[in-house]
Amino acid sequence: MKKGTQRAMHCRCGNPKILAVGLCATCYTLKRQDEEYFGGLREAVLKRDGHRCRVCGKPGGRKRSLAVHHRIAGKSELDLMITLCLAHHAMVTRTLVLLEDWPKLLRVLWREQHPEAHEQTALDFRVLGPAAEQSELLEPPRSIVWNYKR
Repeated sequence: MKKGTQRAMHCRCGNPKILAVGLCATCYTLKRQDEEYFGGLREAVLKRDGHRCRVCGKPGGRKRSLAVHHRIAGKSELDLMITLCLAHHAMVTRTLVLLEDWPKLLRVLWREQHPEAHEQTALDFRVLGPAAEQSELLEPPRSIVWNYKR
């Protein structure tokens, strides 16, 4: 390097704004979370799965576009973690209804996450009893006068 020139420092992702340990804010946060929540195995899981969702095969373009899902909550072992796109991770962790048209792997992951849940595969609109009687709460108050002016 020539005297008087300065070498540019960038994060390994290409971001020129370095926060700490030679990493940008996003990479630093991911590294810290990797060690805290994934036992340092997040990158290994992503690499093993080819940086693609194991359900749909969608590639991860940005740093946070893929989630690493723990098949057993809190247990950070390489064989018990799987890469999912954010949509499929939300379906597994936040959906309370299992749908028949989901891919098989997604249904397996959902059942692991919700062992006591009822698997509702269709909506039932049959009336199971007599209709409720109208009560005072459902009747409009007599004191209201409806005046509409045009």
